[in-house]
Amino acid sequence: MMANAAAERPLSGNVKAYKGMGMDGFTARWYAKNTANLMEDYRADARRVAALLGPKSKVLEVAPGPGYFAVELAKLGDFAIVGLDISKTCVEIARENAAKSGVRAEFRQGNAAEMPFGDEEFDFLFCRAAFKNFSEPIRALQEMRRVLKPGGRALIVDLRRDATPGAIDEAVSKMNLGWFDRILTRLTFRHMLVKRAYTSSAFRQMVTAAEFQTIRVEEGLIGLDVWLKK
Repeated sequence: MMANAAAERPLSGNVKAYKGMGMDGFTARWYAKNTANLMEDYRADARRVAALLGPKSKVLEVAPGPGYFAVELAKLGDFAIVGLDISKTCVEIARENAAKSGVRAEFRQGNAAEMPFGDEEFDFLFCRAAFKNFSEPIRALQEMRRVLKPGGRALIVDLRRDATPGAIDEAVSKMNLGWFDRILTRLTFRHMLVKRAYTSSAFRQMVTAAEFQTIRVEEGLIGLDVWLKK
């Protein structure tokens, strides 16, 4: 029996997979252009994940967007890397980026709440800056748990709901954006993304409902690192 009643209902193809505006077309390409300024962050994430992986580990990135993390991770070892994104445009961009970098990484279109994978396929799962946008967060966590092997781990990196306006301004100022993109990004964080995000305690409740074994939450300036183990 699942710990949350909402988790017991069957998967539905009629449920919209994401909150807010979809990440396709121009929006996806604008996002890819601006997040390219965060490449050192993606490289840092890739290094800390690679340090936890053994040779031939199979890694799933949920909502990879332009694929920057997956590409950087592929450069660091002989891993089987798969990215799953709801956005057709993001899948296309990620494939282009992998090809340009000459690395092996597979990108597929699909819903985080209904993943097209078998049980216990992956050793590690990574999700950055996307979880707050999932329309069925507990279902997504259950799917993450399902596709992980016994003892498999996951890392969710996302925005904190309790991030202050001052902290957001400080974080955006470090993104090396042009003046227009800096203003737009700041407004997006303040008036859209923070409202969708979760606190540490909310994450703990959802993770418990999804029946992950262990959890550690680390708080940063405006973000959370949520560590999970099956």
